[in-house]
Amino acid sequence: MIHYTKFLCKNNNADWITFVHGAGGSSTIWYKQIKYFSKNYNLLLLDLRGHGKSKSLSLNPFKKKYTFNSITDDILEVLDAEKIKKSHFVGISLGTILIRNFAEKNSKRVQSLIMGGAIMKLNLRSKILMFLGNSTKSILPYMWIYKLLAFIIMPNKNHRESRSLFIKEAKKLYQKEFKKWFQLTSELVPLLKFFRQIEISIPTFYIMGDQDYMFLPSVREVVKSHKKSMLFIIPDCGHVVNVDKPKTFNSKMLEFLSKTN
Repeated sequence: MIHYTKFLCKNNNADWITFVHGAGGSSTIWYKQIKYFSKNYNLLLLDLRGHGKSKSLSLNPFKKKYTFNSITDDILEVLDAEKIKKSHFVGISLGTILIRNFAEKNSKRVQSLIMGGAIMKLNLRSKILMFLGNSTKSILPYMWIYKLLAFIIMPNKNHRESRSLFIKEAKKLYQKEFKKWFQLTSELVPLLKFFRQIEISIPTFYIMGDQDYMFLPSVREVVKSHKKSMLFIIPDCGHVVNVDKPKTFNSKMLEFLSKTN
């Protein structure tokens, strides 16, 4: 089972929020959310396989192949073990793909989705990046590729903290682990197309930075056609919204959760 951390609220009837980080990150990226939300909610912070304290899982030769479905099953395994019947889910970057996939397969377990720095479509630039990454992942050290991706996705001076945090966490990955996660890119295009075409009946809140130039345009289009979705755009903010602008992210997320409840 993947590693996870719980923070229990004093209120016995409190809802759960499950936090899912992005590729190369870990549950440490939520450090600006824990104190704020643990007052009123039970929190479940996951380390995806091969990341953070789930790093040892990457060495298990019997673990299932890396697919979006198998990684989604890792999340379900934790909820079942903790007997969590239902939870709000918040994801960042690749984490948004995983929680949306989880909701497709386990809709009765999901109260709402909060999608930070959501990935709903790969534009031409990101497709080229994925192609270059796949072509060179067996030749170049993975940190070269990851640093390049980090600087392209989070290019501005005010994205420095997010960029540094993700590069620091990515250094803890094994080269083999990076390759396994990068192989998921082959599933991305058809999966994201499905997410855009089929609206889910679960309340969904997108929180995006106005400087997230690679992914914001497609989210704008999705929200126009998905009636159960809402979008809030944070000014002067990049891709990793919960780190770039934590106060705004936290307050808007809480506002949404309060309405959902």
